[in-house]
Amino acid sequence: MPSPSVMTVKEAAESRRAIRKYLQEPVPEEDIRAILDQVRLAPSPNNFQPWRFVVVRDPALKKRLEPAAENQRQVISTHCLIVLYADMEDVLAHREETVHPGIQGAARERALAAIERAWGEKSVAVRQRFAHGISYIALGYLLLAAEAMGYRTSPMLGFDPEQFKAILELPPHVTLPAIVAIGRGDEPGYPHHRHSVDRITRFI
Repeated sequence: MPSPSVMTVKEAAESRRAIRKYLQEPVPEEDIRAILDQVRLAPSPNNFQPWRFVVVRDPALKKRLEPAAENQRQVISTHCLIVLYADMEDVLAHREETVHPGIQGAARERALAAIERAWGEKSVAVRQRFAHGISYIALGYLLLAAEAMGYRTSPMLGFDPEQFKAILELPPHVTLPAIVAIGRGDEPGYPHHRHSVDRITRFI
């Protein structure tokens, strides 16, 4: 059985830290699956769900990825590295998966045709920008879901996407919003230093 969530969303948000040093113990696959089972419920415009994941656990493969991630120590320190990538071409190739099964008959055909009209003539680059932005929603869910189950994380943007795609044999058109180290933390991390609500918000 996967580890149960032990925190509320508020508690997870308040306790989460970027952790770069991890205990050398495995993250059970059932726990990763339980976390991603929550992540897949993230909000998605048009239900496109363009996020995809590669869960890297092989030490030799992580060692190959380390230079492509600017030699950040958490790539090797963690037992498990999750690579988040966006793939709008896969979404459109299987657009029938995005239409709710409760929509059938002529209404379903109209929904599928609307997707084709809206996206069929857009360039791959434009479609990927859309998918890339949406995938950050899934990233937020991932960080909170992991924290709630007692795992620490470190989302990373300092990496070479092209090298990652080549090493992981991902399609050339995909984009990588982030890579995430996940495991049992072996350091406390820095306390939060964030703007106040008043600093970042206007009420009008």
